[in-house]
Amino acid sequence: MEITLDELKVERPAEIKSVVGGFGFQRRIAALGLRVGKIVRKVASEPLRGPIVVEVDGTRVALGRGMAMKIFVKEIGE
Repeated sequence: MEITLDELKVERPAEIKSVVGGFGFQRRIAALGLRVGKIVRKVASEPLRGPIVVEVDGTRVALGRGMAMKIFVKEIGE
């Protein structure tokens, strides 16, 4: 089942299945290393609707929740 990156539980790995948004958004996300097929792990979710931190290819990236809600992932091992 696909969920958004925002809904992914902390410390769970997942594969990016799709990114929804305009060309500029998709280019920005790709520049951060978040592409379809990449394995990501949610490292932290800051309280009060703060940013989330994900790890991709050994690099940690902070994303706003609005951006995370446009990235669909599938948990690995479910």
